[in-house]
Amino acid sequence: MRGRRDANRDRLKKGLQNNNKPAPREFVKQGSYAMKTMVQHPDKDYDIDDGVYFNKEDLIGDRGAEMSGLQARQMVRDALDDGSFKTPPEVRPNCVRAYYAAGYHVDLPVYRRVTVTDAWGNETYHHELAASYWKRSDARDVTDWFDRENTRQSPDTTNGRQLRRIVRQIKKYARSRSSWSGQILGGFGITALVVECYRANLNREDTALYDTMKAIRDRLNWNLVVKHPVTPNETITKSDDDARAKFLRDRLTEAIDTLDPLFDPACSRTKALKCWDKIFATTFFSDRDKPKKEAKAGLLKEASVAPPAGVFTFPNAPRRDDKPRGFG
Repeated sequence: MRGRRDANRDRLKKGLQNNNKPAPREFVKQGSYAMKTMVQHPDKDYDIDDGVYFNKEDLIGDRGAEMSGLQARQMVRDALDDGSFKTPPEVRPNCVRAYYAAGYHVDLPVYRRVTVTDAWGNETYHHELAASYWKRSDARDVTDWFDRENTRQSPDTTNGRQLRRIVRQIKKYARSRSSWSGQILGGFGITALVVECYRANLNREDTALYDTMKAIRDRLNWNLVVKHPVTPNETITKSDDDARAKFLRDRLTEAIDTLDPLFDPACSRTKALKCWDKIFATTFFSDRDKPKKEAKAGLLKEASVAPPAGVFTFPNAPRRDDKPRGFG
């Protein structure tokens, strides 16, 4: 995905130059890629967001007037479309989208930098997103917000910190069934809810995951509106009865019910692993329920060995003999 992003940057700069259009002042990675909460999808239905920024004074149309948000997105789309895409890049409401045959896509939100000079000659600036109108926004504010919350709330400092890992895990659950695609709340909404409802647990990552899932479900039971974390008076959800937030709430209820056996003191390791398998629609956990002689052969790794990047580890710290017994 990073390679596709860099190729698009080169393609866009070349296309703008060929079309006698202004060059971008900068590109800024954003979204889950920038926040390091990106998860892979079995059908490769995932994306990367790469903001392209221009100076406001450079975005002038053919008749001398400043470009509208739509015109700026159309300019980027035209420059990006060099004939190499099987599906041509598309102008979307808040970005330009480049599709790839493998299933993933690259989104390019378009921004302009607005410089303001006060009466004393001092300059300040802000950024605006090319949407249905030029809307004050900068995705870097979202990344900064998440990084601050991850540092502030996480009880650890390793492996990206726990809050970030919980975001990945709940996003992974939300993408675990292809039939849920398009029905469930998107990654940004899930990220905002995790930050709001996160329940840290230094010694038990599985407990932190369960408690956060339950806290989000309970929160959505009384309010389905998810506010934008950095843009005042804006929401991620579309209404106070948002269908995708409601779908997430119902799926979390199912997950919580599925994990109920873990609170039985007689719950075995095998049963607990099967519960987690059912949650994530996988055999990842049960595959680790092997006899000790197989573990010695390398099928199970010692807890002190760092797992490959992106692999789930439950718990994140050495297991203590606490309740619920089925976790771990």
